[in-house]
Amino acid sequence: MKLKHRVFGSIVGLAFLLTCIYLLQTLPKIIEYTKPSYHVRKLVPRIVDTDAHFSALRKRLNKSNYTSDEFSPEAVEGERGQSRGLEDRKPHEEIPSKFTDEDVDSMLQKLGRTHPKMFDMDELRVTPYDTVLWNIKKRSHKKGIYLPGYANQKDLGGGSDNWEKFQRGINQYYMYDPEDPAIDGLMSDMERETVIDVEQKDGGTQLKLIITFEDEGQALFKPMRFPRDIETLPNHFYFSDYERHYAEIGAFHLDRALAFYRVPPVTGRRFNMTSEIKRLADRKLAKTFFISPANNVCFHGSCSYYCDSGHAICGNPDTVEASLAAFLPPEKIARRKTWRNPWKRSYSKHRKAYWEVYDDLCDKVRTKPPYNNERRLQDLIDMHIFDFLTGNLDRHHYETFRDFGNVTFHMHLDNGRAFGKSKKDDLSILAPLIQCCVIRFSTFIKLSKFYIGPERLSSMLRKSLDKDSVRPILLEPHLIALDRRVVIILKEISKCLEKGLEVSDVIVDDFF
Repeated sequence: MKLKHRVFGSIVGLAFLLTCIYLLQTLPKIIEYTKPSYHVRKLVPRIVDTDAHFSALRKRLNKSNYTSDEFSPEAVEGERGQSRGLEDRKPHEEIPSKFTDEDVDSMLQKLGRTHPKMFDMDELRVTPYDTVLWNIKKRSHKKGIYLPGYANQKDLGGGSDNWEKFQRGINQYYMYDPEDPAIDGLMSDMERETVIDVEQKDGGTQLKLIITFEDEGQALFKPMRFPRDIETLPNHFYFSDYERHYAEIGAFHLDRALAFYRVPPVTGRRFNMTSEIKRLADRKLAKTFFISPANNVCFHGSCSYYCDSGHAICGNPDTVEASLAAFLPPEKIARRKTWRNPWKRSYSKHRKAYWEVYDDLCDKVRTKPPYNNERRLQDLIDMHIFDFLTGNLDRHHYETFRDFGNVTFHMHLDNGRAFGKSKKDDLSILAPLIQCCVIRFSTFIKLSKFYIGPERLSSMLRKSLDKDSVRPILLEPHLIALDRRVVIILKEISKCLEKGLEVSDVIVDDFF
């Protein structure tokens, strides 16, 4: 019996061994037979080797993937522009050791050789920035008109306070005259004037207050929520980010340093929450005040988001910083028109805007009013350059004054979501510049001056911000980022010129 078991076990073992040997010999042939041929592999793109599958998915997007407006049409496939991968460009994560670029250097040298009268870089290097601004101003002979609503009220008197002088001084081509002493006077007034009334501003996603001063001037109050070293959380979308009071202050000073003059005067101020806010607030706002477990005075008001005890504004113990933006004239005197930004984002966690997928939006925009006139497209690109420098992705609309028609400046309002990420440079903000390949001559010269030096944009802004009462406004990483982003903007211009485009078509001299 034992012998039979041994013989049976030997037979089974031998059969198993022979089966293994057979499989080892035939398996490579099976694999080779099932492997696709060279021609088949050539037709089927491998996902690990290419990003082609991403483009294919994007081209299957339909109208529902885009924001609904006249600049995001549902076109047939053959009429759409080719995706140029703007959305795939990686933000600059690292801070370079020095802010220079070989392509930018080559561009400036070539412009100096081929167009010495317009682009004399040697002279630009030794010319002080204030003189550069003065030379740009002299070139423009366009004076512009003032708001006609005030011209019709000459007989009513008034206009002696700084806030009235600011409002009356609004011009067709600028928000204020930088040489007007009333501007610095207005900022000083907002820092020191006695508050006589506080009310909550209706609408908006976050808390804002309307502050009325003893001289009857008014300002928009945005409170400090967290320290200056707290940046945008990595997992937060741009449309869910908190607003920062110091961003409003920094944006005004940057606008003035760039000589755009399109942001109303903004200053910082420290408020006593008990005597200057709660005491003057209406019952609805006053009811939201409470004492925190840390014995600090807090309140949250009412708004769409972030207005609850979990997102309260707290003092230390009852003192809070805030930004104060000067009010514009009332609608009955200066009617405003709101324009949808053609390069508005989708404000969706799942969809992309048309311009993020296709690169032909500029061809559609520049042929339609108001962007087919003498300055509006350049103004729009100026606005996006300004937003790129500040890191603001939240520019969904902009406003102009109706009385000035279409030949007027864009107001750069609502900059609270700027200066959120000092180490990221989001190139998608520059989409109009990249896709249109157009920049205003005066803007190009200013950026070139900051690039060449010796004055840098960071040093100009640092000097300006030091005048504010709640300094420091911007921490050093944000100031360093400005110099880095100047190089990036100029590099994009050099790429446009490398395509063989005419210099006069890329750097447009519209005398603004």
